[in-house]
Amino acid sequence: MMYVNIDKIKNAREIIKPFIKKTSLKYSHFLSSLCQGEVYLKLENTQVSNAFKIRGAFNKILHLTPEEKQRGVVTPSSGNHGLAVAMAAEKLNLSAKIIVPEAAPRKKINKIKKYNVELILYGKKWDETEQKALDLACEEGMTYISSYNDPLVIAGQGTIGLEILEELPEVETVLVPVGGGSLISGIATAVKDRNQDIKVIGAQSKASPVMYESLKAGKIVKMRIEDSIADGLSGGIEEGSITFEIAQKNVDEIILVKEETIKEAIRFLWEKDNQVVEGAGAVGPAVLIENKGKFKAKKIVVVISGGNIDDDLFNKLTRAST
Repeated sequence: MMYVNIDKIKNAREIIKPFIKKTSLKYSHFLSSLCQGEVYLKLENTQVSNAFKIRGAFNKILHLTPEEKQRGVVTPSSGNHGLAVAMAAEKLNLSAKIIVPEAAPRKKINKIKKYNVELILYGKKWDETEQKALDLACEEGMTYISSYNDPLVIAGQGTIGLEILEELPEVETVLVPVGGGSLISGIATAVKDRNQDIKVIGAQSKASPVMYESLKAGKIVKMRIEDSIADGLSGGIEEGSITFEIAQKNVDEIILVKEETIKEAIRFLWEKDNQVVEGAGAVGPAVLIENKGKFKAKKIVVVISGGNIDDDLFNKLTRAST
């Protein structure tokens, strides 16, 4: 098994540099005063695809052999990873099939449709979508790209950790959304290489706490998933995923938040910080809202992982406060 290390993350940064944006770190007055600390937002919602996934997708696809590229790529996605693969495939002139759940947000589906790829809506649950992509890879000889369980994808996401450390070397806590775990695995690998004392804390919805429950059980667990506004974090983790192993080693804890608090966080991020953030991107601020005392007097970076939220939903949530 090829593990992820700091050298692979540094290599990823050089390779993907022409295709991605180095996102800014923004001081949040609102969240800082809320927990009486210093809170900075790592704005991946302003990334070229409005989500962090572009980093891992480009790193993976740029590493494919000519023969793997020739066969075309297939990937399952709840939306943002599929959009990232679509952008990379078009830019690098590869054929691609993107499989997303039937209930994926319209905004993500419509963005993928703008690219020269085949979009397939399949599955009511994430596991069905993932299986369909695996089946297509076998049947049609395409190159399968996991949205999270891949060292090159993880190394790409880890470049966010390097950027955080360069801009705020004195950071004490990094709060990261968790779904399949590629983002937190990459960031934790980068951060812990620099300083083991920096806390890396995952944020997950109570509606889909698979990584939380798996770490608690000491093994990957299958469980019933509820609907969540943080759709980008929903779904299970495939057996043997290296993200689980990396999380066991490098993640200090995972904190679960309520759906209502995630909605509240989306509202606050718009009102106080002028940021359009999707549910998956708002779980870190939701952790601060529910646990302000825990983070008192700390220097914290919260990764805002994406901003691809349906306009209707965003308007409904932000109007609720006026």
